[in-house]
Amino acid sequence: MSEPTPALPSASEPALRIQGLQKSFDGTPVVHGISLDVPRGSFYGIVGPNGAGKTTTLSMATGLLRPDAGTAQILGVDMWTEPERAKAQMGVLADGLRTFDRLTGRELLSYVGLIRGMEASVVEERSQSLLEAMDLAGENGKLVVDYSAGMTKKILLACALLHAPRLLVLDEPLEAVDPVSGQRIRQILRSFVAGGGTVVLSSHVMELVEELCSHVAIIARGEILEAGTTEQVRAGGSLVQKFLDLVGGADVAEGSLAWLAQ
Repeated sequence: MSEPTPALPSASEPALRIQGLQKSFDGTPVVHGISLDVPRGSFYGIVGPNGAGKTTTLSMATGLLRPDAGTAQILGVDMWTEPERAKAQMGVLADGLRTFDRLTGRELLSYVGLIRGMEASVVEERSQSLLEAMDLAGENGKLVVDYSAGMTKKILLACALLHAPRLLVLDEPLEAVDPVSGQRIRQILRSFVAGGGTVVLSSHVMELVEELCSHVAIIARGEILEAGTTEQVRAGGSLVQKFLDLVGGADVAEGSLAWLAQ
């Protein structure tokens, strides 16, 4: 008897649903029961100060880090009970994650595609399209280890897109990226969302999230302080001011650096 075909996720299912995610390191809680639904077709920003728990949360949601408690679902598929099905629908650009950088960009794309079980001819065709879109087609023979920061982000984004996922999860995709590469990445991500995809982007740069994202969640101290559409969260002001109101900003005491004055 043949295996039953897995049910397709309902169109009403969020692209990403995380419920009660918790994580501690060496007994110190870092993420405190975070729950969040990311609607399909949204450009969702996860913002917070350094050390807020953004990377840890997304690492658990994408299967890179096992949570102490809680669940994560990708288009209705549980990340930890059906990891292969969940990961097949998702592309990830993780900040600081090591890659096989002693390959050329084309070789890296080929490796990623074949590991995912894609046909070699499809990998070759898509690799060429992605290299051209990322303005990397002229870098034949150059190893990824010798790429600039912007080039590296673009080739890793190409790897995340190669299998045509419906959800992209990107951790600081524009950090240390030059303006030209940054603009190219923005265009590609906007096109991806316009074509029905969903992007989850983490950053501590409020202006970037305000520019790109339809939805936003503010995280601090391992908890979500507020989440909704960008307009709802801004509440008529700027996202920066809302962030400072929620998280708090420390002012430099007057006169504490008077010795810097000449």
